[in-house]
Amino acid sequence: MTPVLSDILTHKREEIAAAKAQRPLDEVKAAAADTDIPRNFYRAVTEPTRRLKIIAEIKRASPSAGLIREDFDPVALARQYHEHGAAAISCLTDAKFFQGELKFIRQIKDAVPLPVLRKDFIVDPYQVYEARAAGADAILLIAECLGEPQMIDLLILATELKLTVLLEVHDLESLVQVKPHLGFPHPGYQLLGINNRDLRTMTTDLQHTIDLLSEVPDKKVLVSESGIRTHADIATLLHNGVYRVLVGEHLMRQPDPGLALRELIHGDDGGESFSI
Repeated sequence: MTPVLSDILTHKREEIAAAKAQRPLDEVKAAAADTDIPRNFYRAVTEPTRRLKIIAEIKRASPSAGLIREDFDPVALARQYHEHGAAAISCLTDAKFFQGELKFIRQIKDAVPLPVLRKDFIVDPYQVYEARAAGADAILLIAECLGEPQMIDLLILATELKLTVLLEVHDLESLVQVKPHLGFPHPGYQLLGINNRDLRTMTTDLQHTIDLLSEVPDKKVLVSESGIRTHADIATLLHNGVYRVLVGEHLMRQPDPGLALRELIHGDDGGESFSI
């Protein structure tokens, strides 16, 4: 585990302990049970099968980039994404390292009909109930942050709460480890994410997804994440049978993120326009 990831997880465990002291688990479970049925994130991202589906991300900062967007309004961003063709939204909720807030999820869902992923460093069942209570339709689980038994328990809990899981890996070793659990415990609730960011150097390379494709049993559920910046990048992935992508930092850096999303899908020079 890299020092950056280790620091994040150390702080996250302290944060979870503080949250439990302030709001007991039974209270969070009750709030989760009283929340509307989640929107179907899995279906929104996978159907139709051979159509481009973009999960557009909302984040203000990151450990690798620092402050990404000073003019930050999650609701306005969500509306732009919805208007310009996003299939779903990913929302960073980590406060210390990404300047996110859990309340953004409800604000976004009240503004647009798209399903929303809680993107955070989830290592405890408390956070899964917390995500459900906050209105999330899906959660991110990062393989490099979890032991195998812990990952299995969180997959089962998420499915019980009708949450889609985006199970993310960064390298071949992690992909091989999670392959036996893809689609567990029930197909239709889990996506596989390949993150193109090298956790050691924090650089991104789109080729990383393509290099790992031979180890992916079902490309229908595959999401390529990070390092996607141009219409040509999207074309490269589609050519290799990858139809689902998550794009964040590139969009957040643009003056008009909605227009930038539209250009990813349709291009800006009258060239090929991808079906969504």
